[in-house]
Amino acid sequence: MRRIASSRNSAIFVIVRGMTRQDHNFADYCCELLAPTVGACRWRRMFGGYGISTGGLTFALVTDELLYLKTDAQSEAAWREAGCSPFTYASRGRQVKLNYHSAPPEAMESPAAMAAWARLALDCALRVQAARSRPRLPREDDMGGRKAREAGQGPGKRIRRAGPPGG
Repeated sequence: MRRIASSRNSAIFVIVRGMTRQDHNFADYCCELLAPTVGACRWRRMFGGYGISTGGLTFALVTDELLYLKTDAQSEAAWREAGCSPFTYASRGRQVKLNYHSAPPEAMESPAAMAAWARLALDCALRVQAARSRPRLPREDDMGGRKAREAGQGPGKRIRRAGPPGG
């Protein structure tokens, strides 16, 4: 319970549904399993669960004490063959499937058993990131922003209007 307001004679309390220490421990354990393969990783709260990322790239989710790893069309068959279930949730009366699959139970036993699955998930996340971030080619006349104004060039150039002196 968390106290949200009070007065002289009464206090209002609400029950806060949140993550328990046990949930944090499981997210920590998942990071320990994944770190030897993907490098230092961290978890953060997301949508009632946790997102696990390395280098700012989210490649795993934890919810209800289950680890889900990133998948795509290229890797999905391997996850299905291992008997892993997709991450789904209900929204507006229908099931929504995200590109994450549960980790195989045997992979949850040790970092060595998790290694191949962690690498597969990280590779998938990297492919998705590469597809999303196509670099924009600069145009010759596009210097843009503050630097353009400071240099007196480009579309951001500010023009001062002449006015009466001192006004």
